[in-house]
Amino acid sequence: MVEVRMRVNGAVRSLEVEPRVSLLDALRDHLGLTGTKKGCNQGACGACTVLVDGERINSCLALAVQYAGREVVTIEGVAADGQAHPLQEAFIRNDGFQCGYCTSGQICSAIGMLAEHRAGVPSAVTEHLAADVELSAAEIRERMSGNLCRCGAYNGIVESIQDVASGDPGDHDVPETVR
Repeated sequence: MVEVRMRVNGAVRSLEVEPRVSLLDALRDHLGLTGTKKGCNQGACGACTVLVDGERINSCLALAVQYAGREVVTIEGVAADGQAHPLQEAFIRNDGFQCGYCTSGQICSAIGMLAEHRAGVPSAVTEHLAADVELSAAEIRERMSGNLCRCGAYNGIVESIQDVASGDPGDHDVPETVR
């Protein structure tokens, strides 16, 4: 067993874990933060996505010991001062979920993705790497492609992200060609 100290959702936490325990299992089993979901446990579905130092990661692929001294934010920590995160509100408004299993990973991934976009990080569909990239539906779909939704709520997810990215809480028409 090793002691791992990290800041989780703003509070310093100390855990006694075996070195082989994933960050996902440490969050769920040792800290009781069950909002982060175990889907495939192979890094393919994104249900376990959390933010570490502001960047999105698949927590099932990470060992808890790797994140000693780091800032980890789970879905339980994205709300501030009792107010839902704008993405949480947008997911509700735009029906960005159905069963809800992937939603926590989708929201954490979207938060990280929007930060990447603001920082100018290109995606695989970005045409001109040096240009400002419009956050089109196609761009959002590519940037969120590591997060799967078995229910198929992708249109609502894209609309939710577009709302938050544009600062507009209204509806967006998603062209048929990207649905």
